[in-house]
Amino acid sequence: MVAFAGGVSIPGWSRIYAGKVRDMYIPIDQQWHAGTETMLVVASDRISIRDRVVPTIIPDKGEMLTKLTLWWFDQLKDIVATHVTPAQVPAEVAGRAMIVRRLRMYPVECAVAGYLTDTMLAEYHTNGTVNGIRLPAGLQEGDQLPRPLFLPARKGAVEADDVDITFEEFAYIVGLDVARTIRSISLDTYERGHEICAQAGIILASCKLEFGSSADAGDDSVVLADEVLTPDSATLWLTDDYAPGRAQTAMGKQFVRRWLLNTGWDRDSGNPPPPLPQHLVNATQERYRTVVRMLTGTD
Repeated sequence: MVAFAGGVSIPGWSRIYAGKVRDMYIPIDQQWHAGTETMLVVASDRISIRDRVVPTIIPDKGEMLTKLTLWWFDQLKDIVATHVTPAQVPAEVAGRAMIVRRLRMYPVECAVAGYLTDTMLAEYHTNGTVNGIRLPAGLQEGDQLPRPLFLPARKGAVEADDVDITFEEFAYIVGLDVARTIRSISLDTYERGHEICAQAGIILASCKLEFGSSADAGDDSVVLADEVLTPDSATLWLTDDYAPGRAQTAMGKQFVRRWLLNTGWDRDSGNPPPPLPQHLVNATQERYRTVVRMLTGTD
């Protein structure tokens, strides 16, 4: 087990971006805006909580999330096109990277929630709503919602929270036709994911999706990008442990987020998150591995 912090030198590729969790490269001889651009996206073992990088990495995390994303892309291929290409990744990052089409990314994050999760409770308890959408009274944490909700957000500035927006605001940003298409694809993706997860003994409580369109002018086909339905981009609970009315056992980075909040760490203080204790690293890694095993049948 070797931890991978990212930032490696890869022959033939030039790193153009170091994100919180992923690094992006382009071919050294690639000319931008030629209409056929590809990028190499490399998943590190870093973990980000509320847009802050934790100074402790989770070994094998990048490989597990890449494997799971590629698996989900295959499960969703009849619903939406994805940005992944069949090109073979360099040996230096084998297993934790994808070569993808460059897209014009929409500056929004598209969440779908089928259950009342802990992050929705404050607004619900105050106003009886989530993203301004009225919900029935008397719901408890973990309750399944009457129907899945499409919950768009505008991407915040660097190290700033995303901002929840209405569908009308979302449509103003991306255009009404694109907004309707993305909403439909997002809900279909959640429904497919919920069904597949249920068969594996997992509850897909919510997920976050990102979309773009071709870099070619005039091609507005919606394409699913980034990672999808992973423990980093979705709220996953174990069916056998599910009990509404209490905090559920989170199988992803929500587990780490709760620990950090319990330490008293203030995201807005300017201080980085504290290091994770080894027992938490081990437990987090095992939760990610359990999700991969339950869904794909492999480690």
